[in-house]
Amino acid sequence: MRYIVPVALFLVGIIHILPLAGVLGAARLHGLYGIGVAEPNLEILLRHRAVLFALLGLFLCQAAFRPSHQAMALLAGVASVASFLLLAAMVGGYNAQLARVFAVDVAALALLVLAGGVFLYAQARA
Repeated sequence: MRYIVPVALFLVGIIHILPLAGVLGAARLHGLYGIGVAEPNLEILLRHRAVLFALLGLFLCQAAFRPSHQAMALLAGVASVASFLLLAAMVGGYNAQLARVFAVDVAALALLVLAGGVFLYAQARA
């Protein structure tokens, strides 16, 4: 059981790092999300989003090895994936690429909920 939290944080961290490829430009953003990014302001925002996701991903990965950071990482991870899932569900009508992101985030949320439960159980026993 002691490996569940670190493994979950590391896997969810990798999931958050993968969109960093979007920083390479509009063509890569199109490949990731299936949307045209012809407007420069939208491109800037989406490329910056890629950097922010990578930063969160790096934090999640390092927290896998730093128990003192795991509670905050679990909260940050849940906030990230749950907010995307909620927004996608509220707006709806997303394309196949975002449906893939949605499915991956459902799996990430399941990992984080499992890890959070294990983390809380371990804290209660300590």
